[in-house]
Amino acid sequence: MKHTFQPTIDFIKAQFKTKEYIPLHVPHFGGNEKKYVLETIDSTFVSSVGAFVDRFEIIMQEITSVKKAIAVVNGTAGLQVALKLAGVANGDEVLTQGLTFVATANAIAYNSAHPVFLDVDLDTMGLSPVAVSNFLEDNAEMRAGSCFNKKTNRKIALCMPMHTFGFPVHLDDLLAVCNKWNIPVVEDAAESLGSYYKGKHTGTLGKIAAFSFNGNKVVTAGGGGVIVTNDEEMGNKAKYLTTTAKKPHAYEFYHDELGYNYRMPNLNAALACAQLEQLDVLLENKRQLAREYASFFATQGINFRQELENTKVNYWLMCIELENKNDRDLFLKFSNENKVMSRPIWQLMHRLPMYEYCQRDEQKNALFLEERIVNIPSSARL
Repeated sequence: MKHTFQPTIDFIKAQFKTKEYIPLHVPHFGGNEKKYVLETIDSTFVSSVGAFVDRFEIIMQEITSVKKAIAVVNGTAGLQVALKLAGVANGDEVLTQGLTFVATANAIAYNSAHPVFLDVDLDTMGLSPVAVSNFLEDNAEMRAGSCFNKKTNRKIALCMPMHTFGFPVHLDDLLAVCNKWNIPVVEDAAESLGSYYKGKHTGTLGKIAAFSFNGNKVVTAGGGGVIVTNDEEMGNKAKYLTTTAKKPHAYEFYHDELGYNYRMPNLNAALACAQLEQLDVLLENKRQLAREYASFFATQGINFRQELENTKVNYWLMCIELENKNDRDLFLKFSNENKVMSRPIWQLMHRLPMYEYCQRDEQKNALFLEERIVNIPSSARL
């Protein structure tokens, strides 16, 4: 079927009430952002120590209902440390999805580990429990309580799903598969602040997780991230490692292991706190836009991606599924030429030169989605 894309462009422009260029996702600063940032400047605590860092961590604990939240400089840094704390060591393997943002794979590589790229589910666009199970049945064996890859002789230390555009993966099924093989799960929840799976916030069902507060997320700190976990000991270690592994002392500097300078500055935390105060309003506004998109695209014969049963999606980046790669490319060209930003989903990780050597499965569903999924303007309209 051939689509005429002009009605889509007209509809998107009507939703954002402008004939000017419409970006994909822009932050909304309608609360205490300026006030809190100025308070930070007046306090002179603009770097990695300050009241807003503490407040940010408490707010994130409350939002996600976890015991520990640790502010970090960005989501990728949070993932790197989360993987290390969950037991990933030099030379290990981590099962993850081939259809993801590059930070997922990079966080694995930063730990000198090897990503194994597996297929996604068509409905969630995230790591498929069936693909994980099939890979393990074909390639894995247990040795002294740990899972090993028979073909590479490496330990499979971890499984890390990523909740694509805020859509939760099938977590119960994935956890069941991983528990069978004694593989811990770390959630890449970077895109899913405000998303829930069976009433639980994403990032809280695995061992540990990380969220992103980049400039284009639902709420932003300009740059920033947070590690969350219900394991208090692990959370305390995360705070320690991300603050250069410095032993507390009034004036002495002593560091007893390799740590990271991944502390979130107080300036960024001030912005994040003001943004999080508006989270519910922003999420509801985006859900309203998603409902209007869904209704419109149903009349156009275009599949608008919606949340599944037992999930609540933050609709960070909303997306449509075109019929084929040709239609996708035509839409991308037409929309961007008409001042409506759209972009394709990411290229599969094995296409990137630094990851072309990695083990992977057939990637059937990932290839299907790579050729068809397009993000469309998703900002809150406030």
